[in-house]
Amino acid sequence: MSVSKDKNTGNWNVYTYYKDWQGELKRKMKRGFTTKREALAWEREFQMEHSENLDMTFESFIKLYEADRRPRLRLNTWLTKEHMIREKLLPFFGELSVSSIGSTDIIKWQNTMINSINERTGEPYSETYLKAINNQLTAIFNHAYKHYGLKTNPCSKVGSIGKKHALEMQFWTRDEYSAFAKVIKADKRIYYAYEILYWCGLRVGELLALTWADTDFEKRTITINKSYQRLQGEDHITEPKTAKSNRVVSMPAFLVEELIEYKNLQYEPEPDNRLFTVSKGLLGDHLRSGAEKAGVKRIRIHDLRHSHVSFLIELGFTPVAIADRVGHESIEITFRYAHLFPNKQTEMAERLNEERER
Repeated sequence: MSVSKDKNTGNWNVYTYYKDWQGELKRKMKRGFTTKREALAWEREFQMEHSENLDMTFESFIKLYEADRRPRLRLNTWLTKEHMIREKLLPFFGELSVSSIGSTDIIKWQNTMINSINERTGEPYSETYLKAINNQLTAIFNHAYKHYGLKTNPCSKVGSIGKKHALEMQFWTRDEYSAFAKVIKADKRIYYAYEILYWCGLRVGELLALTWADTDFEKRTITINKSYQRLQGEDHITEPKTAKSNRVVSMPAFLVEELIEYKNLQYEPEPDNRLFTVSKGLLGDHLRSGAEKAGVKRIRIHDLRHSHVSFLIELGFTPVAIADRVGHESIEITFRYAHLFPNKQTEMAERLNEERER
């Protein structure tokens, strides 16, 4: 290990050695430090990182976490994690050593997040967002505990913040959607996109990944086998969110007719052409402006999926049948939408009474 001053620039340089993941000795050089203290500090942190010593800073450990986790995750999943880490975790924990972070530090961070204001909306962070960033912090310490010898996860002593699901689930009734559809009908591309979202319950990524090869007008079906994201300025077609998301969705006859009309408006589309080459942002703009013109409450694009499920519940379909259509587990449908299903408690009690008296 060596720290030396460059006679030409006056800056300090570091020359150090470390073993890579295969155990081979490697040389590392880092130039351009303005002071010897900065050079020594960098050298010390570099050596701790490569010796997997948890006296390293939280910021240095994040580099290990990224190297371990990023190759195993979808790009959009990692980018979501990276944003939370950069914006909500590093400013608070970045300079602390991993081994020194305790439950009181976690409590202070949680309280800071609870009392923070979202700069974009001017309101406190949502319960679901608080839950998400707390889960991310917990995951990082779990990784240190399982793979790098951290004695205990400080998050486990504190408990979580936020909620997995919002208290109120937003959705449109049939009449509200009809009012919205009427005001956007002039723009055929946007109208047909929303028709599929509402009447088939697709996720927006599934909708934007659809190609004409995925449609079967004779069988009246749409095949869901991929998802679309626009990430870092590039289009990405990936596998669906979960294995259950791979499915074939039956379309109502009127929707088949609408899609045939939409296809005829295009100039000889190829089977691999996407149905909708629009952005999620553009769809969101039309959703907001259309809701305002129609005089209905404002919801998110994903809430069209909730609207589809709630409508199927109203029509009397079971959780198992609905889950099969939208690519959920039936137990998730039962829990998330339980308040929308008819209350069967009285009927159950009466049946049990009848059985008892037999």
